[in-house]
This record gives sequence, structure tokens and C-alpha cells, in this order.
Amino acid sequence: MVTIRLARHGAKKRPFYQVVVTDSRNARNGRFIERVGFFNPIASEKEEGTRLDLDRIAHWVGQGATISDRVAALIKEVKKSSLICHGGHDEQATRRTSTR
Repeated sequence: MVTIRLARHGAKKRPFYQVVVTDSRNARNGRFIERVGFFNPIASEKEEGTRLDLDRIAHWVGQGATISDRVAALIKEVKKSSLICHGGHDEQATRRTSTR
């Protein structure tokens, strides 16, 4: 089964996670199919903390990949922050209010 999960990299007590698509039987930091983003839990304000390729994640979910709990939380966080960056409006909400 294909899964989208975190692979830990970085130094001791300085974690850095790659978001990877991999076979669920592979080791945590082992072989992977595709890297679709990263997560830096200790990023400073100047550094980018999370980057996800949502199009590729959607592609793999469409192919039947499962998403780990932590990656699902990261996706939710990224989508929420992208709405804030665009003024907090999504396209469907704008369409719904304009038709009334």
C-alpha cells in the first residue's frame, strides 16, 4: 500500500522532515517514490517552515495512497494559511455570496 508520510532528517535534536510518498512496508527513512514537500518544526520566522506540493498529493490520493495523521494535519494547516494569505476568502464562498 502506498502512503504519504514524514521521513526524518536533520541532526540530533534538530529535526527536519521530508514529506514523501512511499510503500508502507519501507523503513521510515528508507526508499521512497516521490518527495512532495518538507516540514521544519523549528524554523525561525525568516525561514519557510512548511512546503507541500498539494497537486502531487492530490494525484497520489487519487491513485489510492493513504495519508498519515501528521501529514493530514500539515495539509490542513497549509490550506488554512493559504486562505489567510489571500485575504481569508475562498472562491466558492465569494460565488455563494455574489449570487444572493
